[in-house]
Amino acid sequence: MPRTYLLSRRVFLWLLGLVYLVAFASIAVQITGLVGEHGLLPAEPFLEWAGSIYGARAWRLFPTVFWVGAGDVALEVVCWAGVLLAGLLMLGIAPVPVLGALWLLYLSLTVVGQNFLSFQWDVLLLEAGLLAVLWAPLGWKTGGAEPPPSNGVRWLLVALLFKLVFLSGVTKLLSGDPTWRALTALDYHFETQPLPTWPAWYASHLPHATHRLAAAAMFLGELVAPLLLFAPPRLRALRIGGCAAVALLQLGIALTGNYGFFNLLTIVLCVPALDDDLLRRVLPFRVAVRDRPEPRAWRAIRAVLVPAVLFLSTLSFVAEIAYTLPSRRGLGLGPGRATALLGWVAPFRSFNGYGLFRVMTTERPEIVVEGSRDGEHWEAYGFRFKPGPVTRRPGFVAPYQPRLDWQMWFAALDPMGNAEWLTALARDLEAGTPEVLALLGRNPFAGAPPRAIRFASYDYRFSTPAERSRTGAWWVRELSGYLPIEP
Repeated sequence: MPRTYLLSRRVFLWLLGLVYLVAFASIAVQITGLVGEHGLLPAEPFLEWAGSIYGARAWRLFPTVFWVGAGDVALEVVCWAGVLLAGLLMLGIAPVPVLGALWLLYLSLTVVGQNFLSFQWDVLLLEAGLLAVLWAPLGWKTGGAEPPPSNGVRWLLVALLFKLVFLSGVTKLLSGDPTWRALTALDYHFETQPLPTWPAWYASHLPHATHRLAAAAMFLGELVAPLLLFAPPRLRALRIGGCAAVALLQLGIALTGNYGFFNLLTIVLCVPALDDDLLRRVLPFRVAVRDRPEPRAWRAIRAVLVPAVLFLSTLSFVAEIAYTLPSRRGLGLGPGRATALLGWVAPFRSFNGYGLFRVMTTERPEIVVEGSRDGEHWEAYGFRFKPGPVTRRPGFVAPYQPRLDWQMWFAALDPMGNAEWLTALARDLEAGTPEVLALLGRNPFAGAPPRAIRFASYDYRFSTPAERSRTGAWWVRELSGYLPIEP
């Protein structure tokens, strides 16, 4: 009996709606401080700059609904509209138009979000969301009879999961990073990742042999498990094993680090690889789903789009490998040519390469933002989630993503490359801008803003068990200097 995927599609769309809900709600409470009228990188001047540089082409190169207005009200309306639409998707209401609107609104936010919405899970959500439009059933309400899911689109979703996970593994090897090749990367990863959790402290102090064994297991999860996703129906157990390995890897990552909705979305992408018979056995409730005919026009549209999407997705896969190791271009497809072929769809951020932590960071510089009213006595601003006070225990915050806290990690690694918004941060703190202060935690200048701001750079490392037993500190830090960035 052939496998069916009606229930699989329904579960996938419900979970994707949950991811969209988390993503939009997370941004909604930060958006004005990040890119609002008084934010760090205001959206309106950014679009004005794009229009002045590219003219009429700017609408295609920066596709966003905010061309009609990018003030605080418009930004918040789009975010909360996304939350509402995500709720409608979870209720099964008009999935195709709702998914289309979700994709458009999230694309719009990533365009004006600039540095703060440029993470791999942001574009992964767009790529998965676009495929979901093609996989969703036509109609105004799911719950009764539905058209059978497109097997071609389902395999595109499985291929997206493969691309994401396999590239994450293969780019680590092709990058030439010595820590991955020697299986020593986890000696550094737990304390140098952007927002570690408190279990990361314990994981970092496991024996080196355990770190090497975990790194080897990770490569199995990223290089072998994705191949199992394509196992034929008679070997369904292999496919289930591949999904389980991917899910376990994501749970392990989530246990030791805060990566927004990335881990959740990756696990959600496993669902299209699981058939209805399996899901009925594991779901805690009974769901009956039956199929009905689908309009020929919609099938015809998909018949054209599926091969085109497959081609572009494959090209993005090859291009990512070429970028990682340009000397091995294979078949003459170097980075420049791949960029040209992908360029016309690049503005839509929906055909992407992936590869997290392909080069391991072995040290942890950290920026501490300090203010002073007299130029002699300095007090530190508090961030809610990034490392700061050495005695504060690292916490769990995912699937919420504090975008400024995350960006501070990148700024510490490359201050000059992030000088534009760091300068804006200093300026807004001196001005006491409420929208920006709301992104931070402790404000030591609640009565009146400081007269001067400086960025102190510290080298952070996890405390040893002996140091923590003696002082209670989770971190040890040493001042390395001050950044030459002023308001």
